[in-house]
Amino acid sequence: MIRWAKSSLTDDQKMKQILATHSPNGLEIDILPLLKIIEDAFSDRAILHVASPTINAEAEAEGQKEEKALVTKLSFEAESEAERSKEHKALVAPLPSDIDRISSEICYSTQINGADVDATTLSLFNMLAKYSWDAKLVLTMAAFALNYAKFFLLLRLYPSTNRTIIKTLATIKGLPFIFEYTNESIKCRSDEIDKLIQAMMDATRSVVKFRKLPPVYISLEASALSTALAHIPTVVYLIIRSIVACSTEFASFTNVALGTVRELSELTEKLVQRCNVLKQQLEICQEHIEKKRNVEAYLKLLNCFDTANKDNIESLKAFIKAKDGDLPLFNGATKKEVLVDINVLRRKNVLLLISGLDISQDELWILKLIFREANIIATRHERQYEVVWVPITNHSVQRTDLMENEIIKNLKYTMPWYSVQNPTLIDKVVIKLIKEVWHFRNNTVLVALDSQGRVVSPYALHLMWIWGSHAFPFTRSRQESLWKDETWRLELLVDGLDATILRWAFEEKHIFIFGGDDVEWVKTFTATAREIAHAARFQLELVYVGNRSKRDKIKQIIDSIEKDKLNTYFWHDLTAIWYFWTRLESMLFCKIQLGNKFEENDGIMQELKKLLSYEKEGRWAMLTRGSNIMVNGAGAKVLHALTEYDPLNDLNSPNQDFGLSFKDHYNKINTGTSVHSCCRFSFPTAARRFPKRTTCPECHRIMAKQIVLSCCHKGISEIPF
Repeated sequence: MIRWAKSSLTDDQKMKQILATHSPNGLEIDILPLLKIIEDAFSDRAILHVASPTINAEAEAEGQKEEKALVTKLSFEAESEAERSKEHKALVAPLPSDIDRISSEICYSTQINGADVDATTLSLFNMLAKYSWDAKLVLTMAAFALNYAKFFLLLRLYPSTNRTIIKTLATIKGLPFIFEYTNESIKCRSDEIDKLIQAMMDATRSVVKFRKLPPVYISLEASALSTALAHIPTVVYLIIRSIVACSTEFASFTNVALGTVRELSELTEKLVQRCNVLKQQLEICQEHIEKKRNVEAYLKLLNCFDTANKDNIESLKAFIKAKDGDLPLFNGATKKEVLVDINVLRRKNVLLLISGLDISQDELWILKLIFREANIIATRHERQYEVVWVPITNHSVQRTDLMENEIIKNLKYTMPWYSVQNPTLIDKVVIKLIKEVWHFRNNTVLVALDSQGRVVSPYALHLMWIWGSHAFPFTRSRQESLWKDETWRLELLVDGLDATILRWAFEEKHIFIFGGDDVEWVKTFTATAREIAHAARFQLELVYVGNRSKRDKIKQIIDSIEKDKLNTYFWHDLTAIWYFWTRLESMLFCKIQLGNKFEENDGIMQELKKLLSYEKEGRWAMLTRGSNIMVNGAGAKVLHALTEYDPLNDLNSPNQDFGLSFKDHYNKINTGTSVHSCCRFSFPTAARRFPKRTTCPECHRIMAKQIVLSCCHKGISEIPF
C-alpha cells in the first residue's frame, strides 16, 4: 500500500525551501505556444478517461494515431515555435530536452521514491532553479502531459495487444501497468484526478496571464500586482506538488483497490482557493490597465479631433472602430444593402448626427428638409457636407438585440445620408467623448468636422435649426458673421417656416403672433384684438403658434379655432410648431455659447429670454408691423393692455398707426402694474458653458442661479437647469 510521506515541515518551512531554490538567469522563454499545446492535450481530458475494452479496431487505431501524434507534438513543437518566434530576445534552445529531463524525474521519483511527494517536488524545483516562476510551471505541466500521453497510449493498446509486451514496455518506460482493468474500480480516483488537473490548468492560465500584463500600463509597485507576484510562488508550488501527486496516483494503479482520494481532494481545494485569490488580483490589475488604456485612447482621440491632418480619415477611423477590410457605413441615398467603406468620406466636411434609437421624428423631418434643400443648391457642384448617423444604444431601455437591429434598420432606411451600420462600432472611449465633451445626454447632437478631421462645432445642430445649410462651415467666425447681420425682427423668428407670414410682413401688415394652452384665453384674446381692428379700421392678421410641450392641448385649441371660426391662422402640422420653438431655444443657446459679456446690451438675447419664459408660462402675444416687432409680452399683460386700449383716443395723430400707438399704451400700463411678472427659463442640457450672471429681461435684476434660473424675487422654475 502506497501512502504519501507526511513531512514534519510546516507549509511555511516548505515554501522557504522552495524559494531558496529560485535563481533565475534572466533568460526569457516563449511559453505561450507551449501552453497552447498543453491546453489542447487536456482540452477533452482524454488523458484521464480510460478507454473501454470493447473499443473497435478502427477507433483503436485512430486513438493510437492521436496519442502518438501528441507525444511527438509535445516533444518537438516547442522547439519549432521557438525557432519561428523572432520577437523574444533570448530563448532557451534545449527546451524539449529540459521537458524530457523533468518527465523522467517525475517518472523515476514516483516509481522509486513515490512515498515522498515533498522530496520529489523539491527535487523538481532544484532542476528548474534557473527559470522564472511561470516557466517552471509550464515546463512541468508539459512534462506531465507528455508522461500521460504515453500512459494513455498504453491503455489504448491494452485491450488488443499481448499483455506481456505491454508490461515489458511499461517497465522499461517507468510507467504503471494495470493488471486489473475495470472502469468501476478506478472511477472514484479518476474523477478526483480529473478535478485536480482542471484546477491545475485553471491556475496555470492565471499565472501565465500575469506574464502578459503590459508593464507600460502597470508597474510592479501597483498593490494588486505586487500582491499577486508575492502569491504566485505558492500557487506554482501547489501545482507542481499536485503534478507529483497525480503521477504517484497513476503509479499506484498497479493495485486499484488502494489509493489516497482524500489527499487529492485536499490539494484540489487548496489550489482552487489560492487560484481564486490570484484571479481577484488579476481582475484588479486588468481593470487598472483598462483604465490606463482608456485614458490614453481618450487623450489620443481628443488630440485627433483637435489636430489638422492631411485628411479626415484618421479622425473617422478613431471614431468608428471598423476592422481593416470591414465596410462600416450604410448609404441611405441608394438604400442598397451593400455597405460602403469609410473612404467615401475622405477630405469631405462631415456632420456626425449622434442620437439614441428614439430620435425625434420632428428632428428627422426638419433635418431631411434642410439636407434636400442643400442638395438642390449643390446640384452643379459637390455637396458642402456629408451626414453620418451614429446610433447610440441606451442600455437602460430593455430591448433585445433583434429589436435594436430592427429599429436601426428602419431608421437608417428613412435617412437620406450615411449611417454607421452597427452601434458596436462605436467604442466606449468614443462614447465617453460624446458624453463628456459633446454633451450627449440621449439628446440629438450634430458635430461638424472639417475636411482635415477637426471638430469645428460640437453644436452644429443649433446652427442648422437657425440658418440651415447657410450656417456652413459651422465655425465660430461663421456664426459671429451671421449674428452680425441679424436684428430682432419677424423674419428671424419665422424664416424658412412659413411663406404666408413672410408675405404679410413684406406687405407691412399688423400681425399678432400668440401662443398658449388655455382655449378660453385664446378665444378672449382673438375676439378683443378683432374688435379693436374693426373699430380702428385696419387689417390685422392673427397667428397661433402654440407651444412644444402640450401637443394634445394645442391640437384641441387648433380644432376650436376651426370649429368656432376664430379667423386665426395656424400651422396644421405640429412639427412646424415644434420647429418654431426649437429655433428660438437654439438662438438663445448659441448666444450663450458665444459668451457675450454684455448681454444686457444684446437686444436679441433679451427678447429671446422673454419669449422662452412666456412659453413656459403658457400664454403670450407679440405684435408686429411688417418686420418690426412692436410688443413682446406675457399673455396677461397684453390682454390687459388690449382691454384698456381705446382706438378712438389713442389713434388721434394722423401719422400714428396701431403698432406704435399700442406700443406706447402697453409701455405706460406696464410700469408698476399688478400684472407685471418676472421671467424664468432653463438652459439646454447640452450647453458647454453657462453665463456667470444673467439679468431678468423684465425687471433687469440679476437672476438667481441654482439648479434652475429664476428671477431674484420669484419662485424657482420646475424645469431642470
